[in-house]
Amino acid sequence: MDALQIISNATQKITAMIGAINALDQASINLADAPRKIQTLEEFVANLESLMHKTKVRNMHKLHNPQLERQLQSLSALIKRLHINLSKSRKVVTKNKGKGFAKLVWSSMVGDPLSKYIQLIRDDLNWWIELQNITATIGKVITSTAESQSSLLRVRAEKGYPVSRKCHFIRELLGRKDTHRVILIVGLSGIGKSCLARQIASDLPGNFSDGAIEINFGRWCSRAACNRSIAEYHNRLSKKISHFLVQIGCAKRGREIGGDLEDVCLLLQISMVGKSMLVLLDDVWEQNIVDRFAQLYDNECWYLVTTRNEAVYEITEAEKVEICKDDIKEISKEILLHHTLLSEEELPSAAATLLDRCGHHPLTVAVMGKALRKEKHAEKWEKAILNLSTYATCALGPISYVNEKEATETTLTIFGSFEFSLEVMPENSRQFFILLSSLSWAEPVPELCLEALWSVLGPDGMFPLVVSKLVEGSLLIKLEQQLLYHVHDMVSLYLDVKKESVVSTILVNASLENIAFIAPWLFIFGKESVQEMAEEKMEYFLRKLRNKEAVILLESMVQALMASKSISELETSKLGFRRILSPVMYELISSESQELITAAAKCITTVFEPGDYATLAKSLEETNSIGKLLDFLKLCEESEFLIVASLVVAKLAEHFSAPTVDNILTCIPMDRLSELLSPESEEFHESVFTILLSLAEAGKLIAIETMFRSSVDKRLIVLLVKGSDVAQNNAIVTLKAFNELGARLDQGCFQPGELNLLPWNARLSLERFVFSDSRIDIPSPKPQTFKILLHKNLDKDGKEVVEAIQGLIPIAEKASDPRTQDLILRSGLIERLGFLLQSGDIDQTQVRSESAFLIMKLACTGGDPFVQKFIQLDMVSTLIKMMQCNIKELQDSAYTALHQIVFAKGGTKVLIKFLQTGQIDRLVRLLDRKCIKTKEVVMLFLVDLVEIGSKPCIERMISCQIVEKLVGLEKIGGELSGSVSRFLKGLDLCNNLSSAERMIMKQQVVRKVRVAARGHMIEGSLVASAESCLSDNWGGASSSGRKK
Repeated sequence: MDALQIISNATQKITAMIGAINALDQASINLADAPRKIQTLEEFVANLESLMHKTKVRNMHKLHNPQLERQLQSLSALIKRLHINLSKSRKVVTKNKGKGFAKLVWSSMVGDPLSKYIQLIRDDLNWWIELQNITATIGKVITSTAESQSSLLRVRAEKGYPVSRKCHFIRELLGRKDTHRVILIVGLSGIGKSCLARQIASDLPGNFSDGAIEINFGRWCSRAACNRSIAEYHNRLSKKISHFLVQIGCAKRGREIGGDLEDVCLLLQISMVGKSMLVLLDDVWEQNIVDRFAQLYDNECWYLVTTRNEAVYEITEAEKVEICKDDIKEISKEILLHHTLLSEEELPSAAATLLDRCGHHPLTVAVMGKALRKEKHAEKWEKAILNLSTYATCALGPISYVNEKEATETTLTIFGSFEFSLEVMPENSRQFFILLSSLSWAEPVPELCLEALWSVLGPDGMFPLVVSKLVEGSLLIKLEQQLLYHVHDMVSLYLDVKKESVVSTILVNASLENIAFIAPWLFIFGKESVQEMAEEKMEYFLRKLRNKEAVILLESMVQALMASKSISELETSKLGFRRILSPVMYELISSESQELITAAAKCITTVFEPGDYATLAKSLEETNSIGKLLDFLKLCEESEFLIVASLVVAKLAEHFSAPTVDNILTCIPMDRLSELLSPESEEFHESVFTILLSLAEAGKLIAIETMFRSSVDKRLIVLLVKGSDVAQNNAIVTLKAFNELGARLDQGCFQPGELNLLPWNARLSLERFVFSDSRIDIPSPKPQTFKILLHKNLDKDGKEVVEAIQGLIPIAEKASDPRTQDLILRSGLIERLGFLLQSGDIDQTQVRSESAFLIMKLACTGGDPFVQKFIQLDMVSTLIKMMQCNIKELQDSAYTALHQIVFAKGGTKVLIKFLQTGQIDRLVRLLDRKCIKTKEVVMLFLVDLVEIGSKPCIERMISCQIVEKLVGLEKIGGELSGSVSRFLKGLDLCNNLSSAERMIMKQQVVRKVRVAARGHMIEGSLVASAESCLSDNWGGASSSGRKK
């Protein structure tokens, strides 16, 4: 239940209370009934109090708005006065023992006290309802105010980091008018700059009405990390600022985020106008980053910047605050107590010596504290101090660690603490941590990658225990709800020192099988120098055609791709793998090893694009080597191998010559492929449908006839009746493709009466094209009749217009006929329908509804010419506006018409128009509307767009935070429940995505669902539902580990 529903209930209860007060007034004549009436009123007040509490909880992030706060305070004051007056009324009833004449005399002298309190209660209730006369109900007042305010952005403080004098000092700077709006915090790495900044941002002065927000840059976003490439640096900075814009809700403006840095910064300026917030710019390495934010105007924002780069510290104009040893000395003991889980009395006397040896450095103290957790024995502490000194002395200095004051000694001490922390861990955790030095930590690394790295060392079952030890020891940081990991920059620096030895361990000295397995993971997620060596190893294995290692390598490539965090990352990785595979793929696919051919085929279907298939097809045809692949098909006994090999052959067939395609059609085991279309073999359906469509495209009618001889058409009909929604959709798409290639379905699998036996949704989709090529002549409508109806449609009388539209429906059903089509398009009917849709009068509801229905019919039967006309006249936008009205009948009519338009032939042109005009962004924003029905129809239409959508369309939706908004709908419940599952199902039904792209997008959705639903009562069920949709397609890519 949302705030609107809760407060609406409050209004109902108050109205009911007024009725109860009237009953109590009558009861004052007969005091015997009064206690029961008072008890009823007290129950009303208790319910009202409970509802107000729920309202506060639901809107807790918006209570900073003064108007919203005052409205809730007025309701609280009303409840308080009701309690007082009801209490006094009960006392009057209890004390009034008088009877008969005595009571009459007393009332005539001083008045009836119960009646007086009754009138006070009645006045309070009437006063409160009248006070909320802005809208019909109290709920609308409070909720409309809440929804008009942006949520208060918050930054969470780090647990275990105490409040210091420096924290109070910076807070005072934030409140001074004579202070520079940029406050720069500088200090050694790990000294607590970020923790201090988050501490300040988590408890802001009251003048920041929009709250605080954090954006982390890191060394990754610097010229040095980009090899001095300005273009790459600008690209990375653009990504960071784009992410910041999404966080502050810039997507609501409907502007494109991303691309050129200057365009992004312009959007940043527009978005920050009027804002009053504290912006935490964490770990900045470039002075111009600070400048870009500081130069923003027309806002009341302040900027809290942390850096360990002296160049930024010296150049930037700001209030500069340096964290020195005295600052951390005052808080180091509290940090130690927090991480050791000891009280001050339990802390051994050697603790002071340990703090001195750590230099009171917060990160070092935290690492040592966790290593000594719950340890009370003094001798263990003394040994830890000795070991820390030894490790610090022996630790290798950082390879490059410039521009930090007094860095060397402190850094070695920190490194020594890492060595000590590792020493107290199990051996397998130590080994695994050192392996992490091969990875690039510029961005969070997926858990699957760490699991793959661990599989080189030990069994898969041990991974959760090993990684948890590293997280507990502060050596690894897990991002909750996202299955991603990152490390502190000092840990990353420490790992850089270990890199060379580790590279030789895993890419030189390891077994060939382990090297083959880990190389693809390091190629995607490794450091730059590690990526180069991993690429060399992969090329070596593929050139040598070492069967066992090559198979492991190819399978690992697919698994590593499936761990991509986004589509852009997937595309980049595929490009790299294609560069490695293309020169040797001919040899792989022509080898004598069935196992190698299968692995190569799996990799091809995941990595290759159409151009790669064309190149490979040319090589195979020139050398007449396709025979080996066809022979392999005949020998495949397992269905999985058959599917993979057939998929590659079918994709290659699109680029072969006609004689080669004919040879393929005679050799491919169509009967076995047909059997895999049974409803029970759903795991193979997507691949089989892809094979059929590719072969049909290559062999045209000959290929389709071959399929029909193997009963493929009958299998498709069975799926239409008994298959899942995804199977039904794929069957319809396949039949439609057959029809477009010239197959006469009405003379084969579909006899005139059989279509009626199918489920209604399948029948509705198929009837558009199954009989469209029938040789029976369709009588064209008489021009005279059409003109009469068209003229009648121009009438001002609504009934006449409705009758005219209904008379035009039979003509619209013949819109596929060229003569009828031409008659309608040249008549001006569509322009008239567009005009009728825009009428806003309430008495025009039926006219608008019937107009939408006629438009739907024209789209269904007429297809592309009519869809183009609708786009040209902007009628699609009109229907979208119609979905936003408050009349449910019209909203349903508008959605139904839009649904049929986008699924009609030519409907993808609507999608292209949406992407060009930014309509996708506006549709996603409509999910924030108050009207539940609007939310419902817009959500259904967005799912339709996902089903027919392209990769850019779906990526755009995700970037506009559609997943977060769908989770919001799930929280409302009712008709909106299942919104996330519908979206995931739409991805399953989308035929414009590859299996890999679909999987990556679904993983993205599930990660966002985990974050958006966190802490809500529906979290468990919603996440489980989303994960079940993910596991349906996970297949063999679910584990990155290798069976040993």
